Amino acid sequence: MLSLTSRLSRLVGEAFQAEGLDPDLGLVRVSDRPDLAPFQCNGALAAAKAAKKNPRAIAEAVKARLEAAGELSDVTLAGPGFLNLTPSDSFLEAMTSELKEDPNAGAWQREKTEKVVLDYGGPNVAKPLHVGHLRSAIIGQSLKGIMRAAGDEVLGDIHLGDWGLQMGQLIVELKHREPGLVYFDESVTSGYPEESPVTVADLAEIYPAASAACKESEGRMAEAQAATAELQSGRPGYRALWQHFVDVSREALEGDYAALGVQFELWRGEASVDPLIEPMVESLQKKSLLEDSDGARVVTVARETDKKDIPPLLVIKSNGSVGYGSTDLATLLERQQDGFDRCIYVVDKRQSEHFVQVFRAAARLGLFSEDAMEHAGFGTMNGKDGRPFKTREGGVLRLSDLISMVTEKALERVRESDSAPEGEAMSKEEIARMVGIAALKFADLSNPRTTDYIFDLDRFVSFEGKTGPYLQYAAVRMASVLRKAGTGPEEAIKAPIGLSEPSEKELATLLLGFADAHRSAYEKRMPHILCEHVFGVAQSFSKYYSNCRISDEEDNSVRASRLALTALTLGQVRAILTQLGIEIPKHM
Repeated sequence: MLSLTSRLSRLVGEAFQAEGLDPDLGLVRVSDRPDLAPFQCNGALAAAKAAKKNPRAIAEAVKARLEAAGELSDVTLAGPGFLNLTPSDSFLEAMTSELKEDPNAGAWQREKTEKVVLDYGGPNVAKPLHVGHLRSAIIGQSLKGIMRAAGDEVLGDIHLGDWGLQMGQLIVELKHREPGLVYFDESVTSGYPEESPVTVADLAEIYPAASAACKESEGRMAEAQAATAELQSGRPGYRALWQHFVDVSREALEGDYAALGVQFELWRGEASVDPLIEPMVESLQKKSLLEDSDGARVVTVARETDKKDIPPLLVIKSNGSVGYGSTDLATLLERQQDGFDRCIYVVDKRQSEHFVQVFRAAARLGLFSEDAMEHAGFGTMNGKDGRPFKTREGGVLRLSDLISMVTEKALERVRESDSAPEGEAMSKEEIARMVGIAALKFADLSNPRTTDYIFDLDRFVSFEGKTGPYLQYAAVRMASVLRKAGTGPEEAIKAPIGLSEPSEKELATLLLGFADAHRSAYEKRMPHILCEHVFGVAQSFSKYYSNCRISDEEDNSVRASRLALTALTLGQVRAILTQLGIEIPKHM
């Protein structure tokens, strides 16, 4: 359905058109001066230049037509021709009735949808998830929800780091520790053990040791580089060992992401595109896009209009192995073959230059147009010292430890406030899990994606203020109001809604702005816009709850109306929190 501002824009546009002017001049937006009116239109000023008339006179003529239409309760002028608009009660009620019938709770719907792949994982095989993986997972999952609600077909891809130098480092480290393993015997080419010689805990210890050994010894680094090239060339023993690394790592990753409430439809890694690299290189060669550079092969992507130097994309290293540039380019080839219309990468904004290189090379190869490839970069989660968040000892905090930390803090709050209705009790531990994850997610998503933010656990888990738990509590209270009235959302929402009290009108007006917030969050890839909207709705409901009797209202028709408005609000809050990846407990 159309948002309230869209419907008002159509109404005001018709008034401009009746005056012989462009109907697009009737664009209505939320007012900068809510003390004067909830909405405004500044089109008369632009119209004056085109029509060569006084803007005040144009605004007066439009005002007269709007008053005659009867859809607005008040139309006033300010300054040189600003129109201040207040919808009539009947207009709000009619739109609220439409909202009740909308299965999407008022979400914006795209006219032309796309098949989109969202790349929001990027963990490396053999390394546990840490706080550095948090933002990509949370933002990516929410963007998937936002885009799906708009009608797009969206798949999330974890894009595992499973094909670079770290694989060669692991192989060499294990070879030094256990040289007798069959995987290192070049005479054996098949029949390798099904059980992995290493566990995920082993890998967590081996990986940093392997990395440190390569940093300390040029010889060890040369071994790792050679092993990487052999792995990528198809050495059977190394491939079998690599598969074990991937399998045990995936099992651990699935558990960590599941605890965070994050899912991927595609579990592909850089290795999945290895068969595509050779034909891709041939295509680059045929199009004369591949150049030699000190023994390596590169694609030039710099342009005269660039404000800074953009290095060429490295496709083949001088030792014959491939790196991120080649696998990322081949991944775009794979995604083109899979029929995706758009590719979005939710990756730290510090990687922006890399994506400029890859996207330009992909466009030159004819895989996607540049505007169909996006880097949705994000800032860092920092400690109170303003630096990327770490443990007290200065190390990188594991994601599982962070989740435990917020869950424990949430459990303290839940024990203080939980009051379960009879027959619906959830364990305090389960509620704490939901509250803790909601605190973590909303704290991240409520900040603009591109900015850094400070990790403040006490503030995040508060049941008051702009937090995830506050929104959960608001939803729980709405459901409680309905339950105490002896009804449920599906039944309550059937009643007609009348809007007579100011707090009722304010709440309905906010609910009718969901489509605008959803569209803006979608188009800008900014979940915080939806966070602002749902927080505003929750605050407005709190005012409505305080000012209006609902379940104990004596007038039956008014009681039914207010219960319907409560059910409508609950439905929209649930829809938005679902998009953001936040669960709602049965009680708090």
